[in-house]
Parts: sequence; structure tokens; C-alpha cells
Amino acid sequence: MHQIVVVIGFVGVAVLLLSVGVILRKDHKFRSQHVHENERMKENKIHCATAQDKEMRRKNPHKIKV
Repeated sequence: MHQIVVVIGFVGVAVLLLSVGVILRKDHKFRSQHVHENERMKENKIHCATAQDKEMRRKNPHKIKV
């Protein structure tokens, strides 16, 4: 029984520490983790793998084999 209380305590502290960034932000939201919404990735013209694959298939439909 004592171990369960300790584990619940650790999980509670972990959730609290993970939410500090959200609580302290002005808009109280997580930043997007998507590649297409990252400004530095846009500058370097990097897209997600799915989007890059679609683009390559559109440019060269006969040269790409699966």
C-alpha cells in the first residue's frame, strides 16, 4: 500500500513539472510539434516525410518505384 502512494506521488510531481511550461505561457497552450509549422524548417524548405514523398511522386511519377 505504501508503494502505491509513493508511485502516485511521483506521477503527480511529474505531471506538475511537465505542466509548468504550459502554466507559465501567456496563451496556456503547447507549441505545435508538427514539422510544417516550425519556422526554421520552413526557412530550410523541410517538410514532413509524407509531404516530401507526395511532392517527389508528383514531380517524377515514373521514376519512383515502391
